[in-house]
Formats: sequence, C-alpha cells, structure tokens
Amino acid sequence: MSDLATMKAIAKLVPVGSRVLDLGCGDGEMLGYLQQVRSCTGYGIEINDANVLACVKRGVNVIQLNLDEGLALFDNSSFDVVLQIDTLQHLRNAEVMLRETVRVGRLGVVAFPNFAHWPNRLSVLQGRMPVTRRLPYQWYDTPNIRVGTHADLNILALKNGLKVQDSFGIQNGRIVRTLPNLLAGTSVFSFSN
Repeated sequence: MSDLATMKAIAKLVPVGSRVLDLGCGDGEMLGYLQQVRSCTGYGIEINDANVLACVKRGVNVIQLNLDEGLALFDNSSFDVVLQIDTLQHLRNAEVMLRETVRVGRLGVVAFPNFAHWPNRLSVLQGRMPVTRRLPYQWYDTPNIRVGTHADLNILALKNGLKVQDSFGIQNGRIVRTLPNLLAGTSVFSFSN
C-alpha cells in the first residue's frame, strides 16, 4: 500500500482517534499513517518475518499471526475499525474473515484488487489472465488465491448480513463512485453488523 492517494482515501473512512486492527498489515505503512494523521492507536497482524521487523522499526505494534487461523484471541468489538487492505484475496477463509472483521471491530474496511476493472476484462476477452499495475503477477506466480469483483463483495456482504456503510472504487488515486465495478482497479467497502 504505497500509493499515498489510496491511503488518504481509505484513511477518511477511519474516525479520528480510533483503535484500529490492521489485518495483513505488511510493513505497517497504513497503520503508521493512521497514527500520524488520524491519531489512531492499535495493532497490525502480519505473518511475514521481514514485515514484522519493518513494523517494529516504524513504531507500529504488531502481532505475528497467520490469519487463516482466525481472530479468536480478540473479543467482540475489541476495536473501532478493522482493516483488510489487500488481504482478503490471500486468505483461504475469506468469508469467515469478513465476518470476523466486523465481529472484532465496530466497522470493517476492506480494499482489494477489482478483477472486473475494464483492462482485466479486456485481457480475459483476449484469452489471457490480466497483468496490470494493480495485479502485477502472472497467473502462475500470483500470491492471490482468489479473484473477486466489486459486485462480488457487495453480494457476499449481503449474504452474510453485513451492512454496507460505504463502497467505492479507486483508480489512479481518485475515488470512483460511478460504475466502480467497471472503472476502478481497487474496490473499497466499509461494513458493520
């Protein structure tokens, strides 16, 4: 998550002073940003050793944990906001983790690559899996075990009884509210129970 405009757009969904849990926090960049500009506190969850070390160096509290094992160590509503930024597509238990996100937090914020973005559709129409700035891997070496669309996550949220508080796309650092399933490389949702 190195795109500042994307971080700013997502940060606006996080109330000032929130207690935040960032699932799959990587090097802690997003949580560090929220600490600086939104006066947030909280923890990151990360499995990768190098990223855990980077979080510590950044001053971000981090817990080393495999998200596929769940969030049982956290009580209901332990956090104001739970983030899943570029995490959901890597998880085997994506649906369970979506529910856990709003169990552990009063608000869940999820962002992920939108497979229905028009350049991706064009690649598939030409018989190839897409390789874009947002999906930079070949089909055989991608860390993504799932692909989803903006429309898919909306349906999954409704199926699980989650209330969509907001949803939009992000493309080239700009928020896309008109046809985000077609016109945005990143999908962003905020949910509650």
